[in-house]
Formats: sequence, structure tokens, C-alpha cells
Amino acid sequence: MMPWLIGRSRHRPLRPAVELQRATLVNVKLKWTKDRTLDSVVSRERHLRPVLHLIERISADSSGQSPAQELSPRRHHSEVSTFMRRFPSVFYETFSSRTGGPWFALTNAACLLRQRELRLLCQMESDFVDRLRRLLMMSVDRALPLGTIDQLRWDMGLPSCYQRSLVPRYPTFFDLIQPPGDERVWMKLVSWDTRLAVSELQRSRAAQVSEEGEEKCLAFPVRFPRGFGLKKKCMEWLHEWQTLPYTSPYADASGLDPRTDVSEKRNVGVFHELLHLTLGKKTERKNVSNLRKALSLPQKFTKVFERHPGIFYLSQKMGTQTVVLREAYGAGRELLYKHPLIDIRDEYLALMKDSWTTRRSDERADECTCV
Repeated sequence: MMPWLIGRSRHRPLRPAVELQRATLVNVKLKWTKDRTLDSVVSRERHLRPVLHLIERISADSSGQSPAQELSPRRHHSEVSTFMRRFPSVFYETFSSRTGGPWFALTNAACLLRQRELRLLCQMESDFVDRLRRLLMMSVDRALPLGTIDQLRWDMGLPSCYQRSLVPRYPTFFDLIQPPGDERVWMKLVSWDTRLAVSELQRSRAAQVSEEGEEKCLAFPVRFPRGFGLKKKCMEWLHEWQTLPYTSPYADASGLDPRTDVSEKRNVGVFHELLHLTLGKKTERKNVSNLRKALSLPQKFTKVFERHPGIFYLSQKMGTQTVVLREAYGAGRELLYKHPLIDIRDEYLALMKDSWTTRRSDERADECTCV
């Protein structure tokens, strides 16, 4: 951690170069450095999402079991069966003579964990509703297509059927509309809440002021990985950039010139807040590709991830790019603050990991039988 990057309590007088920064976007490029710790944060969840999708499908069946061919219509049932057999601690396989194919049910451990997850989703409903409201409040028209929200659903912890189960219960917050000439269904914010229109960066600054009794520069926490070399020119630019005015992602930014560093700081603030709305403080880069117009962002807006590697990390794991908020993970791969749903997902991961032990034990037993 480099304390001077976080800003100073008193600003020094602006030099002409700083005034120029306020008018133009400084062309500074910082190198990408591999971060194995944050890469492991991404890769350890490789199979978690499809496993939880299958658990949800099975638990929704009144019989508590489902045929493989109905669990994932987009894939051949043999692929689904092969995948589920990799996790015997999660899925229990049976055979139906009537259908002539494998059926799957949840193990007792998976069943109990699913019940706890469902209870938690009910208990934390107001939290997920607030996250959804804040996402809509960040958009220019206070509305987003359902398809765009769906891309962030998993990361924000929203239930899969939120359009049918969550939205109708809050008519004072949400409305589903279909604009003329648009085939898409949009979710629109019905009422604005000033209490929610405060970014996480502003909340943390307010806490610092309250504890220390003095005003601090509203700068982003920056942490570079070990061995990251920062040239003097880049250090000076980054420090001056941190002292530029901060525009809340919930504020009207139509008056900002997109060709300035001040505007770029607003763009960084938008993604900083967006990642804070996710449970794991990360999301795939492609998930934000449809948010440019909705969040009033410039062309090639995702380049801020490369220009600010001390704030964001771009992981290349699993054949895609995942944006991770560095500050959320501190020096390790564990979140500094874990949402209760993340704790449940970690327990699913542990259960999936147990499957490897179970499979090795079965393989050793088969070898002994053969001998």
C-alpha cells in the first residue's frame, strides 16, 4: 500500500500542469501485472454457478428429483449427467426404468444447504431490493432492460425469478415497461431515495471524517501487487488525478467533458460503485458492455480498467476477463467483508470439494476390488 496515493488532508496549490489536466485527458498507460491471488478468487468459482443452477432446478421439482434431459435443455443430457457425477457430495443419481435414463436428486447435505440458502434469500430480501434500486438510480433514465440486469443477476445475488417474485411485491419501487418500438422489457425506477444515492466511497469518507475529525481528499483506495513498478511520471499523474473533483455516480454528469481526467474519475467512480453492488466485488467485463449509454459513459469506457490497475484487476482466467475490485480483497483472496450469501456459496464450494475426496476413495475401493 502506498499511503500518498490515497490523497492528502490538505491540497497544495494547483500548478499550471494540474489545471491542464482538468481540461485534457492525460495519456498515461500502466502495465498489466499478473496477480495470482486474485486469479485464484476467480478460478475457484469455475463450476459453482452451473452447480447452483442445477441445484435450483432439482429443488424446484415437487418430487425432489429430475431427469437429466430436463435439467439443462441447451446441453445433451449425457453432458449434464457426466458433469453432475463429478460432484457425488452434491448430487445423488438414480435410474428410472420408465424413462430409461438417469435421474438426479440432492444429497442430504446439499438439501440442507439449499434450505438455508432459501431462508437467507427471504431474510436478505430488502438488501437485494436496495441493490437493484441503486443500480437503476445510477442509470440516466432510471431504467434498464431486463436483459442487462440479468447479466448482473448472479453477481448481485438476485434470485433467478426476481422479475416475477421480487418486483411485483414492490410497486412503489419498480415498474416493468415496454417502450414503443422496443421489443425489450425494461425495469423502471418508480421513486428516488436520497438515502441510497450515496456511493460507497462517500460513505467511507464520511466514516473517516467522523473518526478522525478532519476532512480528507475523496480519493480511491489504491493497492498495487507486489513487484509492480510505477514510473515517476505515472506516480505524479496518479497523485494529481486523485486530487481532482469526485462526481458521484448518482449525480447528473451531463456537464462533464468526456475528454478530461475529471470525467475519467467519474467513470472510475461508476465502476467502483457498480462493483460494490456485487456480492463478490467482481464481474465479467462483458457484463458491463451494454451499460455505456445507460450510465452515460464514453466510447471504449472499459479502458479505465487498464489505466487504473491499482483500483481494478483484470483477471484472464476461465477464457474471459473478470474485473475485480482490489480494495475488497486486501492482501489475501478472502473478502474483507463477506455478504451472508457469499458464506453460503463458500459452503457449496466446500461441499463440491468434498466430492473429490469421495471420488478418490471410490476409485481406491474399486482398485482393491479388482485386485
